Amino acid sequence: MRKIKNISKFKKGFTLIELLLVMVIIGIMATAGVVNYIAVRERARDAERKADLVQLRSAVELYKADQGSYPTSLSTCGSSLQNSGIVYMQSVPCDPSTLSDYDYIPGGTPPSSYYLVACLENTNDAQKDVPINPYGTSCSVASYSVTNP
Repeated sequence: MRKIKNISKFKKGFTLIELLLVMVIIGIMATAGVVNYIAVRERARDAERKADLVQLRSAVELYKADQGSYPTSLSTCGSSLQNSGIVYMQSVPCDPSTLSDYDYIPGGTPPSSYYLVACLENTNDAQKDVPINPYGTSCSVASYSVTNP
């Protein structure tokens, strides 16, 4: 009898289909991670905007307590909110993504009320204003506002 050679000597490695399948799975996971990361950053910037408006409201209320009326306008972001040598806020905050001023809308002459408005990135924010742009600001997606208490 003749000896049969061992034919089962296959090369070890992955097939092309297996490699493509792994690459597709990694691509899907990476896409999901990037989308979630972007959404988390938007929500974080929106939370910063809301906190900025609360701080601004506190400074504006202190201003009214000392001056008898609300300011007619706010300082540009980065500068201080002050009057008669009294500093109410060292540095007026800027919008975290555009580095622009928040909208300050005084009501009356002298101002007896006001609205502070920030444009939000997250359209599903539970605290957004309805309608989206109630004060004629530049917000095209969603806005969040605070007013005098």
